[in-house]
Amino acid sequence: MSRMSLLTRRLRSRLAFSIQQSAGFVRSNMKMVGVVTIIGQPLYYLIWTTLAPDQFESLAFRTISALVALPMLFERQMSNTAFGRRWLTTYWFVILLYQLPFVFVFMSLMNGFSVIWSLSTMAAITLLVVLVFDWLMIVLLATIGTLLAWLLFVAVDGVYVAQGPPLNVLLPIFMFSLIAGATFNYKTELVSQEKLSAMTDVIATMAHELRTPLLGIASGARGLERYLPALIDGYKTAQAQGLNVTPIRNAHFRELNAVLGRIQSETHYSSVVLDMLLVNASRTEIDCSRFEQLSIRVCVEQAMERYPFQTEQQSDQVNVDGVEDFHFTGSQLLTVHILFNLLKNALYFIDKQEDAAIRIWTEHAGNYYFELHFRDNGPGIKPETLPRIFDRFYSDSPRGQSTGIGLAFARLVMESFDGQIMCRSVLGDFCEFVMIFPLSGTHE
Repeated sequence: MSRMSLLTRRLRSRLAFSIQQSAGFVRSNMKMVGVVTIIGQPLYYLIWTTLAPDQFESLAFRTISALVALPMLFERQMSNTAFGRRWLTTYWFVILLYQLPFVFVFMSLMNGFSVIWSLSTMAAITLLVVLVFDWLMIVLLATIGTLLAWLLFVAVDGVYVAQGPPLNVLLPIFMFSLIAGATFNYKTELVSQEKLSAMTDVIATMAHELRTPLLGIASGARGLERYLPALIDGYKTAQAQGLNVTPIRNAHFRELNAVLGRIQSETHYSSVVLDMLLVNASRTEIDCSRFEQLSIRVCVEQAMERYPFQTEQQSDQVNVDGVEDFHFTGSQLLTVHILFNLLKNALYFIDKQEDAAIRIWTEHAGNYYFELHFRDNGPGIKPETLPRIFDRFYSDSPRGQSTGIGLAFARLVMESFDGQIMCRSVLGDFCEFVMIFPLSGTHE
């Protein structure tokens, strides 16, 4: 991969992270923002035309601004459709760009930045900083929205007549508010990174301390398994010779073999969990330089072969059905890791479920994308929790049962593949994760 290609990929990755950060923190507020916009646009039209008449007001402009916000009221319904999941985040940022910097700057220009509109624009900047978490996205939205507002102003009017403080006075104030807010959010992000770093150090220390006894237990179990048949034969020989030995039933011999197998299975499973925890906690960006073309069928088969199922019943609960093969560019290790994490979560939640089942299959999603579906018939996810499950450190599980980093890492990996991971769920019915891959090469 050339240096320019790597730089481009990193830039795209940083922008994707910016969008992820902002969307993850605010999408749950989309419905409320929609309500405020739909009510506020006509209300302020009445205020600025009757109680405090402005130089410029437009019913058509206000109506359009209210209408484009209507889909925000149906954010939950849109999240449950393939089209909505793909375009909801884009729609959210377009709405933010339009409703805050674009509308307020345009109306302020048309009204000569009167005192009222100067204050309103300041309020819009503050709201933008509050709603958009990442500093890069704040700057991009504010810059693009302002430029588009200026272009429209030039197209429809073009003559600026100051009604309040001059622009050379207002601009530094607006810039200070924008930069100060973005800097505050950047500091918050740094605190989050420090938290992540401290958490990584603690987890690494714990993993090191736990791995040593786990290796000792596994080694002891393998030794016992190796010499147990000889010990049993010696016991049976002594018993046949009439020596005074404590009687042991054959059922207990079978239990010994099962216990040794269980010990080895549990230690292997614990090692896998430690590996998953370390990888999840230690990465905030993915190295794409070693990505290669992969087969999804091979990745799924490897995950099923390597996952340390604790019982045969757990393995039987997973049904890999209709996995039409396709190729994508990415990392087999990271793809298997995501499947491990989804399996671990699903098996935990369906543990006491009657007729528990997990189904894995693929679907074609247009000319350039394929989807890998992972669905369980467990208790599902609460609607108020669903928008936040991919947020780093967020967990709705009881304290100590989840770190809140597994799904966040899964999203980070899928975005490094230029793909996505989505979730839809009905409480009490099912939970389904959809991994969306851009195609690379041919598919069968």
